[in-house]
Amino acid sequence: MEISLIQAIIFGLFACLSSVPGMGGTTIGNYTLGRPLVAGLIVGLVMGDVKTGIIIGAAIQVVYIALVTPGGTVSADVRAISYIGIPLAMVAIKGLGLDPASTEGTGMAVALGSAVGTLGTVLFYGTATINLVWQHIGWKAVEKGKFNQLYVVDMVLPWISHFICSFLPTVIITIMGSDMVDIIKNYLPMDGIAMKTLFTVGSLLPAVGVGILLKQVASKPTDLLTFFFGFVLAALMGVNLIGAAVIGGFFAVILYNIRMLQFKTAHVSASDGTVYDDDDEEDI
Repeated sequence: MEISLIQAIIFGLFACLSSVPGMGGTTIGNYTLGRPLVAGLIVGLVMGDVKTGIIIGAAIQVVYIALVTPGGTVSADVRAISYIGIPLAMVAIKGLGLDPASTEGTGMAVALGSAVGTLGTVLFYGTATINLVWQHIGWKAVEKGKFNQLYVVDMVLPWISHFICSFLPTVIITIMGSDMVDIIKNYLPMDGIAMKTLFTVGSLLPAVGVGILLKQVASKPTDLLTFFFGFVLAALMGVNLIGAAVIGGFFAVILYNIRMLQFKTAHVSASDGTVYDDDDEEDI
């Protein structure tokens, strides 16, 4: 499998759209188009193998499921992960003859995507640095009262930054994908220590992503019961992701109705002058 120039250009365009203000900023860009799960579908469509793209995107998404950029601080660049890492992972997996759904295939995808994401932080901060120039132009426009120029500063000039630090690197790296796989084949044999280490590290990284997610959303020990229940459904009962999502939806509706009933009870008690304290109620 090779990446053509047209495909590389499309990946470069989506890498830009993943963060420019014209695509709704972080909501539509970074937190939608830039997510590996969504990018896996897009890359799969572009490369003509949707199944492999989705499998690789889902595997990489687990690692970065809780990734946020507080104050512009990032540990990995999701644009690079999504539109450089996923295409390269697809080329590598196909070139090495691996099954994308196998442990080796997902391990290769996760490890390669993580490596690209770490290197992509240079591109992220490069974009931010160039944007400081446009910010300076914007302040000068404000001082002179030329507020109409702010639209250009916000919607047009950032494209230059993304062209330099997102579009060009994505196109250049992805179009060299097949050559990189050939290097891997020649210098890193599948039964060698380097590749085995790569697969091992890649298989462990999803646990890091889930751990970060649990740290953010689990405020008390009982919150972990939801995740343990999902683990029982998937690992012990053999329920697939769709089935687990449907079952989770049922429990979400039940919990919502219980919370609404408690709210109505508290409202009625307050209107009657009765003090209702639900702090002692056991969380369900």
